[in-house]
Amino acid sequence: MKTLLKVIAVVGVVAIGMMVLGDWGHRGHHQGGLAGNVVIQDAVDRGVTVQATGTIKVVPDGVSFNFSVTALTDSTATAVSETSDVAAKVRGALDAQGVAKDDIATQNATVYPEYNYLTDGTTSLKGYRGKQVFVVTLRDAAKAGEVVDAVVAAGGNALQISSVTPTLLDTDAAAEDARVKAVSIAKAKAEAYAKLLDVDLGDVVYVTEVAAPADFVPNVMSDKAVGASEFMPTQIDLGLQGVSVTIEVRWSLK
Repeated sequence: MKTLLKVIAVVGVVAIGMMVLGDWGHRGHHQGGLAGNVVIQDAVDRGVTVQATGTIKVVPDGVSFNFSVTALTDSTATAVSETSDVAAKVRGALDAQGVAKDDIATQNATVYPEYNYLTDGTTSLKGYRGKQVFVVTLRDAAKAGEVVDAVVAAGGNALQISSVTPTLLDTDAAAEDARVKAVSIAKAKAEAYAKLLDVDLGDVVYVTEVAAPADFVPNVMSDKAVGASEFMPTQIDLGLQGVSVTIEVRWSLK
């Protein structure tokens, strides 16, 4: 009976040792990695995973035009009335330039007291400032300068320009080209890693689009509006805008 128990005990120890070694070997095999998002796993699930970003530069097809109209008067009611009068003239100028009503948005409308701050530390009421802020989308980028001048002429010194920003309104075509470029870059990276590891690429396991952002060019800004007839016509330089698509692709390894 004692001999039988010893045999059972020895078999149990050997079995436990095999389990520990097997588990350690399995984990150690899966934890081996290389830089550049490359992970080599066991023979059944070996693969290489890479990320790539494709960027396409295109000329913006639209312009975002941000401006405000203001009036300083001796009462809240008058401030609202005068601001609304200037805003109506500006809307008329936009309409005459062919800007659709759906592309004109009032960002906010405010009225507040404005003070003079004196050197002796006291204040005096200067008046009541009415203000309306607009964001206008100009879909004819080539005509943007002409529209800006027309709005300035209509609003006069009551108008302030916050920004004139070239922007890409239709990103579909550029994004598609960026995807093609991203896939090409990803495949070249994967092939380079496969060559370094002396293995061959297999089939694509998955493709994930991580991000497709658009970068914006700097604003053309002015802090004070003047009559358009006093200066040369406004020219808006559109420049180039980048459209980027980032993907993650995994290939199996042969």
